[in-house]
Amino acid sequence: MNKTIKLRIKREIDRDIELKILKLKGSLITKGFTEIIHIADENTEYYLNSFSTSPENKKEVEHFVLDYITNHDLSDTITLLQESN
Repeated sequence: MNKTIKLRIKREIDRDIELKILKLKGSLITKGFTEIIHIADENTEYYLNSFSTSPENKKEVEHFVLDYITNHDLSDTITLLQESN
């Protein structure tokens, strides 16, 4: 059964941060971790982005996302949440 990974992303961001977030999402797709990323409103401050990945990739995806957040100084913008299906 696939695992769902969720990212909480701040709504109010500048253009540079928006580009970094788009690159993260593109990387998740091009690396084959997922085929689609769903975007929903969580509340007035955050979006909730979610995607499914195989159980074999779950830890690798989590490490990739956390490294990306750290390397691109996005810790105030993106939070990795986890939820199992």
